[in-house]
Amino acid sequence: MRALVIGCGRVGSTVAKHLTADGWEVAVIDERAEALERLGERWEGRFIVGHGMDTRVLLEAGIEDADAVVVATDGDNTNLVIGQVAQRRFAVDFVVVRVLDPARAALYSELGLNTISPTARAIDELTEWVRSRARPRAQT
Repeated sequence: MRALVIGCGRVGSTVAKHLTADGWEVAVIDERAEALERLGERWEGRFIVGHGMDTRVLLEAGIEDADAVVVATDGDNTNLVIGQVAQRRFAVDFVVVRVLDPARAALYSELGLNTISPTARAIDELTEWVRSRARPRAQT
């Protein structure tokens, strides 16, 4: 299985390492060459310096043969555009995009793009923790 991870910050680099550990062939794209350091000294996958919206960079990274694309840059708009390009132009079977804005993530999910909103998940989990674990103070 082949995966392309776009964005090599905390999220993207960790996803790339997990997939590699699971036996996937992984290529990572990031604009900053120093982001390679996040993958560690023993990184055996590919690393391409460039912008994930650049078609030439996507082709160099092997998007045409990718079974999955994970888009996790630090910009929602960038992630959504790259995700749609991977899904529509390159017909990648599985594309998942990190979107911080919960409303935007929901909208694009309704339009058929797999989105993950860590903000929405944090809101849900924090609310559930309070609802299920907080106890009223004793009244004196």
